[in-house]
Amino acid sequence: MDKKTCWSIIIVSIIVNVVMLQWTVQAYYGREYESILIYSGISIVSAFIALLTYLQWRKLEYKK
Repeated sequence: MDKKTCWSIIIVSIIVNVVMLQWTVQAYYGREYESILIYSGISIVSAFIALLTYLQWRKLEYKK
């Protein structure tokens, strides 16, 4: 995986994270409590993917 691929994955996962946060808030205000757990779980997974991809990018960037 090269650096451009890492940045693409990071940006896509952050976009997914923001959308899931918005849907979670809308589900909370709409009292659709069964959807809140699903949207929050997807958001947490996408944040974890962004973190792992950042660590991989950092390893590639600062490799000697």
